[in-house]
Amino acid sequence: MTCASCALRIEKKLNKLDGVDAQVNYATETAAVTVPAGYDPRALIAEVEKAGYTAALPRREPPPETAEAADLATLRARLVAAIVLAVPVIAMAMVPALQFRHWQWASLVLATPVIVWAGRPFHAAAWANLKHGAATMDTLVSVGTLSAYLWSLYALLFGTAGRAGLRHGFELTATRGGGAGHLYFEVAAGVTLFVLGGRYFEKRSKRRAGAALRALLQLGAKDVAVLRDGTETRVPVDRLGIGDEFVVRPGEKIATDGTVVSGSSAVDASMLTGESVPVEVGAGDPVTGATVNAGGRLVVRATRVGDDTQLAQMARLVEAAQSGRAQVQRLADRIAGVFVPVVIVLAAATLAIWLATGASLAAALTAAVAVLIIACPCALGLATPTALLVGSGRAAQLGVLIKGPEVLESTRQVDTVVLDKTGTVTTGKMALVDVIAGPHTDRETLLRYAGAVEDASEHPVAQAIARAAKAELGNLPAARDFANVGGQGVHAVVDGRWVAVGRESLLADRGQHLGAELSAAKTRAERDGKTAVAVGWDGRARGILVVADTVKPTSAPAIRQLRRLGLTPVLLTGDNETVAQRIADEVGIAQVIAEVLPADKVAAVQRLQAEGRVVAMVGDGVNDAAALAAADLGLAMGTGTDVAIEAADLTLMRGDLRAAVDAIRLSRRTQRTIKTNLFWAFGYNVAAIPLAALGLLNPMLAGAAMALSSVFVVGNSLRLRSFASTMRDEPVG
Repeated sequence: MTCASCALRIEKKLNKLDGVDAQVNYATETAAVTVPAGYDPRALIAEVEKAGYTAALPRREPPPETAEAADLATLRARLVAAIVLAVPVIAMAMVPALQFRHWQWASLVLATPVIVWAGRPFHAAAWANLKHGAATMDTLVSVGTLSAYLWSLYALLFGTAGRAGLRHGFELTATRGGGAGHLYFEVAAGVTLFVLGGRYFEKRSKRRAGAALRALLQLGAKDVAVLRDGTETRVPVDRLGIGDEFVVRPGEKIATDGTVVSGSSAVDASMLTGESVPVEVGAGDPVTGATVNAGGRLVVRATRVGDDTQLAQMARLVEAAQSGRAQVQRLADRIAGVFVPVVIVLAAATLAIWLATGASLAAALTAAVAVLIIACPCALGLATPTALLVGSGRAAQLGVLIKGPEVLESTRQVDTVVLDKTGTVTTGKMALVDVIAGPHTDRETLLRYAGAVEDASEHPVAQAIARAAKAELGNLPAARDFANVGGQGVHAVVDGRWVAVGRESLLADRGQHLGAELSAAKTRAERDGKTAVAVGWDGRARGILVVADTVKPTSAPAIRQLRRLGLTPVLLTGDNETVAQRIADEVGIAQVIAEVLPADKVAAVQRLQAEGRVVAMVGDGVNDAAALAAADLGLAMGTGTDVAIEAADLTLMRGDLRAAVDAIRLSRRTQRTIKTNLFWAFGYNVAAIPLAALGLLNPMLAGAAMALSSVFVVGNSLRLRSFASTMRDEPVG
């Protein structure tokens, strides 16, 4: 394909087939096709070939670089030859001092290979399109350059342009006089050179724009050390099965998604999540394929392989976002599709009007050729897809996966962000936040005894206390005769003392009553929505441990950044009003909707929408899936459940709320880039065609301007690669 009208033509052909729904993307050179079950894909390829193009089925592995590199090398060879041969032709035509006695014949010799060989791709494509009754950008370039070349040949052989000592000045506009003494070799060679140059830089830039997806596809490990009967065997990664255990040494990539069986290490997930800090993992922790083991030796059991892995899912999402088409692009493509025939009619009308008003055939031809060349809709066809290509690729590098291009458009209208509390604003894990020792003990002893007892329990509150005790004190004493008292707490013997940990009633039943100081501390903690755990031994209540779900350190900076974007944050949670209000106050959220069931979350989103708000929802749990789907824009934390991720429009791989800020900022920036591109492409054609028709534009300059417009559009889109994450702008804390 050489322009947007090619893509539109193939799309129309495919959509004429029964049950087929196709979208063809010019920038990615792909077709996303929905077909009935059991449909033979060879029928699709045959239809594309009938339209005069070629096609192949996609492969999951990265496309071979050699084919693309060979195409680019051929294009570069044609461009280099065009530069070497066309520059002297242009120079001689523009500078009379360089016009020696038979310079026009030298121009013919130099220009012919440029038109015939360097410009061959345009003529071949135009001929193929003509056979199928179609016209594309190549038609305009081919007709324009051949018209200029054949007229010059006629003037040279049968007119007066072949005489010795001819002097030929270069003019920016078409002059009404003259005739068979005018040569346009510089127009034919110059337009071919500039359009070839534009296409070369466009193709090279498109390769760079798609680099993010290629990098994703190449991230995975190629082979893996599988444990078979206690010995390591190196096998290709595609022979790995679910349940297989494999070894990952320091510096190696983890072959596939799995769970750590033994060993501990730090895992660098920056290429997948954009998070630069390595994550500590140990036995029982999940790990993701393509991340790098930065520390010790790990043994991992595979839980997902092949197309089910997180890396494969990411690649599919990025591919879908890049190959789909936004609403604004569909409009641009439709315009580009009718543009070429309209331009041919305009060029013919220009030729006829100039001749009718008494102008020479040479002058009329100059104006008509300028119309053909200047109107090529390349920039129009590239304006949206290149921005989507680069924007979605950059998003993937930052750990933001976009389901489709229409998602980028919907972020523009969002004015309200609804945030789930647990796992989104907070860590979703209980943590020890305060230790209050009574008058008859000290902090260290209280934490040591309570930690030893709780270490034997599986309860989340107990585990939070045990973790904190180990982190602060190191090894804990062993607990004997451990017992669980249903709904009240636990007790065990530690260092010969009977220690009870749990509700106040557990201690009171054994005559261990809280004093005034500890009672006040317990009341304060519970008023703030935290959990207070009483600890006692030797006939006395010894202290209170306060446990709560803690706010992520990145949440408050993220809320501030959302506000700066003009968005109103709303906290939505099934937790009680007291807890919800405490969390909201801590991060700076004014509006709280608390004590809602999963079904009520959907109703809450719909209520906000009924108020005229455009709502984005951020969540991570199964209970958020329906609300994510109901929102105008759903953002799932990648650390959450597959159900939530499936229901969302955007997936934030980092589990960091600032990634939502990045997603919205990048989406808006991509939209602005698309608008700039379209404004340039439309404005350029609207302004330039009348100038060309009035004879105010030399065809060679028209060719240069047309090529530069495409390069500008692609270059403007590539600026999105420099988009920086907000995490660099504001410190956490």
